[in-house]
Amino acid sequence: MAFDGLFLSALISEFKETILGGKIAKIIQSEKDELQITVKKEKQQYLLHLSANPSIPLIYLSNTGKTAPLTAPNFCMALRKHIGNGLIQNITQASTVLEEEGLERVLLLHISHRDEMGDYGIKYLAVEIMGKYSNIILLKEDFTILDAIKRISSVQSSLREVLPGRSYFIPDQFHKENILRFPLENLSSFLIERMKGTGAEKPESISDALFHSFSGLSPLSARELCEDAKVPFDKDITVLSSSEWENIITKVHALRSKIHNGDFSPVILFEETKAFDFSAFHTIQYKGNPRFHEEAFSSPSALIEQYYGGKEKEDRVRQKSIDLKKQCTTLLERVGKKLSLQEKQLKDTEKKESFRVFGELLTTYGYSLQGGEKELLCENYYTGKEERIPLDPNLPPIENAKRYFDKYDKAKRTEKNLTEQLKESRKTLEHLQSILGSLLTAENAGDLDDIRREMGEFGYMKKLSGKKKSSRKEDKSSPRVFRSSDGYLLYVGKNNFQNEEVSFQIADPKDFWFHVKGVAGSHVIAKTDGKTLEELPDRLFEEAAELAAYFSSEKENAKVEVDYTERKNLKKIIGGAPGFVIYHQNYSILVEPKKVLEEL
Repeated sequence: MAFDGLFLSALISEFKETILGGKIAKIIQSEKDELQITVKKEKQQYLLHLSANPSIPLIYLSNTGKTAPLTAPNFCMALRKHIGNGLIQNITQASTVLEEEGLERVLLLHISHRDEMGDYGIKYLAVEIMGKYSNIILLKEDFTILDAIKRISSVQSSLREVLPGRSYFIPDQFHKENILRFPLENLSSFLIERMKGTGAEKPESISDALFHSFSGLSPLSARELCEDAKVPFDKDITVLSSSEWENIITKVHALRSKIHNGDFSPVILFEETKAFDFSAFHTIQYKGNPRFHEEAFSSPSALIEQYYGGKEKEDRVRQKSIDLKKQCTTLLERVGKKLSLQEKQLKDTEKKESFRVFGELLTTYGYSLQGGEKELLCENYYTGKEERIPLDPNLPPIENAKRYFDKYDKAKRTEKNLTEQLKESRKTLEHLQSILGSLLTAENAGDLDDIRREMGEFGYMKKLSGKKKSSRKEDKSSPRVFRSSDGYLLYVGKNNFQNEEVSFQIADPKDFWFHVKGVAGSHVIAKTDGKTLEELPDRLFEEAAELAAYFSSEKENAKVEVDYTERKNLKKIIGGAPGFVIYHQNYSILVEPKKVLEEL
């Protein structure tokens, strides 16, 4: 995606119109690699979102506040100490030479701040948007590193250490030129000589040459420069005419002017209905193709929040759920092994009746033994067949009989204990399977908080007492809600707590409850407005059952059997996990798992 130096330049232009000159009022570190800085300026408040997430590193002004953790991380505390209440004096985009502005994907906030002695000084906050190498680094006025959101040692990187006390520099790994300062009269000779220096077997296209030679350009923006200059972007640079070179140079001059004047027009590019890229400027390379179109935005921040907001949220939820999934999977494996062992031990107790019979037969026929025998051959008066009973030759017949009765009593006790243990193990297995299913469909931090709380309450992980709950609406966990084709509301639980909620708080006794038969899945409640089964449309039952099948562990199957019954027929399992119920009166329906209804 084209989060290139040009788009960062567009963001900086926006920031200069909004937060330049503003005061840093609040700093929170909502994630281990994410900050939100509240900037106040002229009675306006702005939320500057900075993320060094390796999957989706971002910078933009956000409309959504983040929740501060109960205890601020060390980096956040360092920022509050060194730039809290500071004034944003300048916002620049770095080049590899820090003293000049360029188009590297590095934003520098120049912040004046009063130190402990009361003297004003300058600090820099460098935000590097570099994929998996992204970072947020606090710098002194002489560009010495004070701290970083990701500390990088020499063991982790041979290219650059990011540690307190080290000098800050931007790695010049690809040796690209600064297009804002490059002498354009040398452009053609420079690109051709550069290509020769790489030892390439075939000549480079003009768009590839621009992309590989100048910082700030993505493949999309390099192609766009060529298209704007009316030069085919895939044309070999060694055969470009002098007029084509002049056109390219003219368009680079025009690009410089747009950057200098802040003349940006951010757009998202769509192929049919799917967004596939974005740009700091309107594009012309897809014009005339009916499969492609672009959508303009009022600001680059609005574009980023639209384009990445959902992706970033999904990525955060996925990252946070990894540890819970790992813990749940480990527990499932452990319980599965325990269950197998218990089942094997229970099978061994099936021999208990033979122990009792051996004891009785020895009591009856033991008088015939002389002592020292290793076995007794006698008739089993229960079956009429000959029985061979192993003996301990060192024990008298009555002691051998007692030994078999003791084995019988022990096996009987073991059977009783194992039966109870198996029951508990199967309940635990079913509960963990339901939790894992909830983790696979969790949508936000609130959903994960519910699951984490449930795992803590049932001893699957350390209970988080006194955990600060999120006050943000988007982080609150609530059931999914759909409207059926006939206008009836359908509630779907995302986890066991919500299954309990939809079934015993939202549902009325005459509403219908749906659940996939015999496996983990969501409770689905169809609100019926008090109507009877005969008064309700068949389509309501089909659509509710399809949702129950879709939000279950059977989702990938072609057909799934779903039970349904009036809610009044449900009973909570005494001492059971939330959302676990029993019912004895129900109907069943076979449906295809699907979600065709739009979520409200």
